[in-house]
Amino acid sequence: MDDQTIEQEIQTKGDSPAIRVTPDMITAAIVSSDFHVLPDTQITVCTITLRNGTKVLGYNYGAIDPARQNWQQGRQAAYDMAREKVWEL
Repeated sequence: MDDQTIEQEIQTKGDSPAIRVTPDMITAAIVSSDFHVLPDTQITVCTITLRNGTKVLGYNYGAIDPARQNWQQGRQAAYDMAREKVWEL
């Protein structure tokens, strides 16, 4: 289940009176993201910076076969991992 599906289910049930973090709040808290590829690897690292200055890391190992590496997918996977870790905070 993705964030939007979970949020829609919570809204439909209407059983969450407590203040809670929503996917939109996570998105609004992100002020920047930086990407780095480790030298001589397919490993992509993403650093997300939150508006309070906190930095959160995500990474993607890339394809096992370097000839099949898709850099855009690696960036997206690293970003998605970092964004998911924001929920832990």
